[in-house]
Amino acid sequence: MPRLITVAAAQLGPIQRADSRKQVVARMIALLEKAKAQGATFVVFPELALTTFFPRWYHEERAEADQWFERSMPGPETQPLFDRARELGLAMSFGYAELTPEGRHFNSSILVDRGGRIVAKYRKIHLPGHVEFDTERTHQHLEKRYFEPGDLGFPVWEFEGGLFGMAICNDRRWPETYRVMGLQGVEMVVLGYNTPSANSQSPNETAADRLFHHRLSVQAGAYQNSTWVVAVAKAGTEDGHHLFGGTLIAAPDGKIVGELTHEEDGVLVHPCDLDETRFGKATIFDFARHRRVEHYGLITERTGAGAPLGKPEGA
Repeated sequence: MPRLITVAAAQLGPIQRADSRKQVVARMIALLEKAKAQGATFVVFPELALTTFFPRWYHEERAEADQWFERSMPGPETQPLFDRARELGLAMSFGYAELTPEGRHFNSSILVDRGGRIVAKYRKIHLPGHVEFDTERTHQHLEKRYFEPGDLGFPVWEFEGGLFGMAICNDRRWPETYRVMGLQGVEMVVLGYNTPSANSQSPNETAADRLFHHRLSVQAGAYQNSTWVVAVAKAGTEDGHHLFGGTLIAAPDGKIVGELTHEEDGVLVHPCDLDETRFGKATIFDFARHRRVEHYGLITERTGAGAPLGKPEGA
């Protein structure tokens, strides 16, 4: 029998700076209900699902940004989301800005089971952007100012009858993200993102270029690790800043099986058979048979590019 999990990729349209958590949670609950009506059992929301993409705003005093962070999860404003998911019998995943009791700041995401219990947490590792206000950029991208790099690695968890992992936004562009999870047998990677349509450092890069790179990264990660990947956007124009959509589900063969073509709140529902990951894992990407780790040392020995290792023949 196939191991089917019917996933709803729950895209959010823009969240304005003035929108309250209560308003956003109401929108997320509406998407839960829509997903349930279409037969979904697992709903995936985007990165920073509860707020606008606040790293575009520069705060001279770092603590002024704490208004965007959640000090507990669930908290008073997010408890209704957990309650409704439990009532509907839905598992879910979403991203948020986490402020720990020790005062640490992370860009985080969680897995929540059908009983409304948080069973896993991931903290974004590949933080893009910069720390200080940059006058050379067309817009600011201050994730390195407001977040610490994640400290939990790339774990994989037993969840909903399969092996699940999480990633966030820029993580999708790094092959190491998928491979570390692939080495744990991951069968579905869920990732949310908020990606500007313009590259603040490259005026010649179009929105179409950026969507191409998004799809390329997700499809390659899915294919090269024989895993489902559910990539969910927050999209549209937030306070004058545009985020592209491109919410999609990629199968273990790398093919896109569904994609949203709008930038509003909506769900993309698809039945995913986790057993479809087995063929790739047993053939071309049978890591135990084909990987040659004795030649991969530079991956962990170097962070940046360095001198080539090759020498002239006979030297």
